Amino acid sequence: MKKTIIATLLLGCWASAVTSPVIAAEADLMAAMPASQISASSHQAGQFSDWLPKVMLSFNALPEIQAQSARRQQAQLSVQAADKAVYNPELGMSYQKNDSEASDDTYTLDISQTIDWGDKRGVAMRMAQLENEILLSDITLERSQMLAERLQALANQAQAKKALQFQKQQFKLAKAQLDIARQRTEVGDLSNVELQLMQLEVASNAAVYALAEQASIAADGAVLGLFGEVNLPFADFLNTLTIQASKVDVSPELPALKSAYQQVLVAKVAAKQAQSDNAADPTISLSAEREGDENKVGVGVSIPLQFRNNYSEVIAVANEGITIAEQTYLAQERVLLQQQKQFTLSLPRLTQHYQDWRELVLTSGLAAAKSLAQQWKTGDINTSDYLQSQRQMSNSYLAGLALESALYENWLTWMGASGQLEYYLNSQLPQTARTTVK
Repeated sequence: MKKTIIATLLLGCWASAVTSPVIAAEADLMAAMPASQISASSHQAGQFSDWLPKVMLSFNALPEIQAQSARRQQAQLSVQAADKAVYNPELGMSYQKNDSEASDDTYTLDISQTIDWGDKRGVAMRMAQLENEILLSDITLERSQMLAERLQALANQAQAKKALQFQKQQFKLAKAQLDIARQRTEVGDLSNVELQLMQLEVASNAAVYALAEQASIAADGAVLGLFGEVNLPFADFLNTLTIQASKVDVSPELPALKSAYQQVLVAKVAAKQAQSDNAADPTISLSAEREGDENKVGVGVSIPLQFRNNYSEVIAVANEGITIAEQTYLAQERVLLQQQKQFTLSLPRLTQHYQDWRELVLTSGLAAAKSLAQQWKTGDINTSDYLQSQRQMSNSYLAGLALESALYENWLTWMGASGQLEYYLNSQLPQTARTTVK
């Protein structure tokens, strides 16, 4: 009877020292989780504005992004260069000295101009414009993919911090439980075997805590490698991960396909360019000659004769390039359609599993933790069953974090691969904070 009273008092102390931290920890974990419904909300733009502008500033300051600006300037200069005349006029001068006293020296001046009969300038201009558009499309796609990679790194960093904080709490609670278990063993309310189980549990929690810290350090290193700094603002945006938030129609206007579609246009222009480059452009010349007191004026026209080589093979090669570009576009379209199908099928399922997890774990997990603590306090369950139940709840929480990571990865992969991510993020920000490829 005396042992029972002592055990009851000790367990009462444990309830305030240990069970309360458990409840507090569960409450903290629940507060850290996103809203239960994963859907776009009216205040989401405000949530993005809290952290995304700083991230975008850091992103645009990266050297690889600055190199993109130089590439755009280079392409614009190429368009300007292509708009210049293909042929410059040619000026010729000659002098002929006659040794005979009966003949006078001869002076000749002539100027000639080749005519761009095959429209080389127009074709080159169109080619440069298309190449500039392709570059802009490629940069748009690159930026979305780079943003997806970096936002995924930030999401992983946040998830790793959640897991680290959770394991830290678990380790502290396990040590507190071990202290209570030692006290209960001293009064005979707990066996030595159960005490050893508690000690093993603390050792296991210490190892898991160390691994979680290592994973968090690795996540920080990934962010540092991608941004050049570690402490960037970030907030969960799971409530934006909807199919409606992204363009699901796969068309040539989609950034991921726009470049390949323009390559088809380039191939067609290249076929015209092959014809233009090998066209027989005539040259008109005007000459003036003076011999003694006699002046002579001449006009001439020269046209290349394509008898030995009419360049038909070169033109045929360029025409085959059209077929290659068209098939390449179709291949990329097929890949993107597969990615789109995977996205539209997997995201709703992951979302449903995540909602189920919230209802089953976060909603009822706190009540289950209270119930287990109470049953262990009254001796209704033994230490082994209690520890096993604790591990199950811990694994359930970590499984929820894995679901969150899977949702981020699924959404960011599609938005990055399709080239829509930067446009979508800009739509969530005020006009003054928006950044686009110009």
